[in-house]
Amino acid sequence: MNKRKNILTVAIDSPAGAGAGTQAILIAKEYNLLYLDTGKIYRFIGSLKLKKKKLNYNYIKSKIKKLKFKDLKSKRLLDDNVATIASVIAKDKKIREIVKKFQINCAYNPPKKFFGSVLDGRDITSVIMKSAMFKFYITASLKVRALRRYKEYKKLKKKLSYNDVLKSLKNRDYLDKNRKNNPLKKTKDSILINTTKLSKKACFKKIKAIIDKKIKLNGNLQRFTNA
Repeated sequence: MNKRKNILTVAIDSPAGAGAGTQAILIAKEYNLLYLDTGKIYRFIGSLKLKKKKLNYNYIKSKIKKLKFKDLKSKRLLDDNVATIASVIAKDKKIREIVKKFQINCAYNPPKKFFGSVLDGRDITSVIMKSAMFKFYITASLKVRALRRYKEYKKLKKKLSYNDVLKSLKNRDYLDKNRKNNPLKKTKDSILINTTKLSKKACFKKIKAIIDKKIKLNGNLQRFTNA
């Protein structure tokens, strides 16, 4: 794969429910970037496992090769049981290698209609986009994250209690941070953004100021924005 040159690349890592996906979408819209929620890929594989039970690596590889962005928009991928299975699947080194190729291609070779890419997940700053122009680690307290996710499920009319969601997120945090292969962690060159007491708008304003300052210093503000 040939990497596109002079593109805007943004890498975001975060625990579940911290608001990284929301911020990534806003960043993508502001700077015309390709957006990829990498966790959805593992959820996609998790949904396959729920249907097929036993999956071999060649089958998964063939599915990822044919994967389209519309496949990642299925509401089924938002199910809590799919999320739990996804966290277990993400521990598999071979599966991570299969998914890695797809992610890197999205990150460094987005369609030409985009000025670059923004990816969020658990190992984006540390593994997938080590050379990203911007790296962020977005987090929030467990209770706040659980409340946000509970409200999301409520809107989707999913019958889960707040305590169920809290327990699920706590378990996912443990799996994400303690897996042997590519665990969730904040890299030294990632900018920490704590959203516990920040609104979506305030958080984006903070991130945008950081991005604009750097690309302006590099003389690229006009290229990536309408400023």
